[in-house]
Amino acid sequence: MQLNVLQASTDRDLDTVFAAFRADALVIGPYLFFNSRKEQLGALSLRHAVPAIFIYRQFVAAGGLMSYGANEAESYRLVGIYTGKTLTGAKPGDLPVQRATKVELIINLKTAKALGITVPLALSGRADELIE
Repeated sequence: MQLNVLQASTDRDLDTVFAAFRADALVIGPYLFFNSRKEQLGALSLRHAVPAIFIYRQFVAAGGLMSYGANEAESYRLVGIYTGKTLTGAKPGDLPVQRATKVELIINLKTAKALGITVPLALSGRADELIE
């Protein structure tokens, strides 16, 4: 296996990277720039026939192959709890570190079929959601 690191910091970069991408699969890291372009990344991966995984469900709903990551709603709920405690006088340094405990696997079976990928039953059976 060979690891290629591709970088993008503008929308134009995304188009260029996907157009030039030559590998069997893509893992998209959870960076702020990418987080705000979940739908665009999903659509690009489908358009360029690149099996790709990201951490958010919206990516899969837009055409990405799969996502595996913390439940976004739970993450925002935890942020709200921290904010509420801080606004009512708690010192941020005194609050315990928390992280989302619900991790989801979501697979887009329609994208898998378009890419000619057969999702093993063992994997689809463990998915929290299958998009057909």
